[in-house]
Amino acid sequence: MQTNFTPDQLRDPTMASSEKILRTCVHCGFCTATCPTYLLLGDELDSPRGRIYLIKDMLEGGKPATPEVVKHIDRCLSCLACMTTCPSGVNYMHLVDHARSYIEATYTRPWHDRLLRSLLAHILPYPNRFRLALAAAMLAKPFRNALGALPLFGARLRAMVELAPTRVPARSAFDGPGAFKPEGERRARVAILSGCAQPVLKPGFNEAAIRLLNRHGVEVVQARGEGCCGALVHHMGREPEGHAFARKNIDAWIAEMDGEGLDAIVITASGCGTTVKDYGFMFREDAAYAEKAARVSAITRDITEYVTGLKLIAPVREVDLVVAYQSACSLQHGQQIRTEPKTLLKQAGFTVKDVPEGHICCGSSGTYNLLQPEIALQLRARKVANIERTHPDLIATGNIGCMTQIQKGTTIPMVHTVELLDWATGGPIPEALEALEPEKQAIRH
Repeated sequence: MQTNFTPDQLRDPTMASSEKILRTCVHCGFCTATCPTYLLLGDELDSPRGRIYLIKDMLEGGKPATPEVVKHIDRCLSCLACMTTCPSGVNYMHLVDHARSYIEATYTRPWHDRLLRSLLAHILPYPNRFRLALAAAMLAKPFRNALGALPLFGARLRAMVELAPTRVPARSAFDGPGAFKPEGERRARVAILSGCAQPVLKPGFNEAAIRLLNRHGVEVVQARGEGCCGALVHHMGREPEGHAFARKNIDAWIAEMDGEGLDAIVITASGCGTTVKDYGFMFREDAAYAEKAARVSAITRDITEYVTGLKLIAPVREVDLVVAYQSACSLQHGQQIRTEPKTLLKQAGFTVKDVPEGHICCGSSGTYNLLQPEIALQLRARKVANIERTHPDLIATGNIGCMTQIQKGTTIPMVHTVELLDWATGGPIPEALEALEPEKQAIRH
C-alpha cells in the first residue's frame, strides 16, 4: 500500500511503525474470509482491509477520529485471525492498537459511552472491585429485562448482568504472593501470572497449573507486586493505563529474575499471554523499560507451551471422555500455538475433536461482549452450534474470556486445558466435571 506520511509524522516512532505496517498490505483481501465481523455484517469497512483503509486515511491526514471510523474500529474484535491468514505478514495487532489509542486521544465519545468504558477500566483490572461488581450484578439478575429496556445503556447493562456468574468462587488458597515448592527435586523455577479477572471468576485454573507444575518438579512463584497484565485497558485505547499495569509486572518479574532466577513466566489466560509477550514491543522506545520488557517477553510462555517441554507423568486415570478443544483466538492467532494443547490432551488419554470453524472468534475478546453485545451474541451462537455438532462430553479452552462467553450458551461442561492435565496426572477432578458418570472418572490401577 502506498503511503504519504510527512517526514515530521514519521519522526514519531509509533507513527513510523504504523506506516511500515500499512506499506506491507497489498489489498489482497484474504483477511475478509476469516474476519468474524465481515462474515456477519458483510460490510467492507468491517473487515481488516476496510479498517486498514480507514486507519491509513485517519493517521496519514492527521485527522481527528470520526464517528464512522470509531464505529468500525470498535466493532473489531482484535481476534487476529486476519494475521494468521495474511500472506504478507501485516501486523494488524499493532496497527489497530495504535488506532485505538489515537481515537482515545482525538475523539470525544458520547457521555454514556465514556462513563461505561471508564467504569470497566476502573473495575475489571482490580480483583476486589471486580468481586463487588459481580455481587451487584448477581443481585440485578432478576431485573435484567428491565435493565435491557433502559435507553442508551440497556443492551450493555443486560449483557453485563447476564454474563455474571450465579456465584463468586471463594478466594483461592494460592491467593497472594509466595512460592510453591515442587514435589521432589527442583527441576525449574517459574513465575505464574495471577492477573485480575481470572482469579475472581476461576481461581481453579491457576491452582491446577501450580499443582501440575509442582508435581513435575517445578517451583512456582507468584511475584509480589504483579497483577493485571494491562490488556483490558490497552485494547480500549487507554495506553497510559495499560502501560502502568505492565510496568508493575515487569518490575515484579525482573526482581525475581535477578533474585533467585526464573526459567519462565507461565500464563494460564491466553489473552494475557499475548499481551505480556508483546511487552518488548510496547516499551521499545522507553529508555527505562525497553531492556527489561524484552527480557520478560522472551521467557513468557502459555501454560501448555511450557508443559509441552516437560515429560508428563503417565496418566493415572482411565478416562473415556470426548473433548471439544476450543482454541482461543489469542492462543492460535495471537501466539500461534495450535497443536500443543491438543497433543497434551491426547497424551493424557482424552479423545480430542476439533471444532468446525475453529478459527472464528466466540465473541468474548476482552470487553467486547460487554461493549458490542449484539455482535457478540451472534458469534457465541455460531460458536456453540459448531461445538455441539461434535457431540463432546466437555469443552476445553485456554482462556477465561472464552469460557465466560461460551458457557452461557451451552450446558456442556467447560474446563481449562490445564485442569484436565492436572486431573489426569493425579490432581482432583475439575469442579465442572463432578457431575460426570462415575465410570468416566475411574482410577487406573
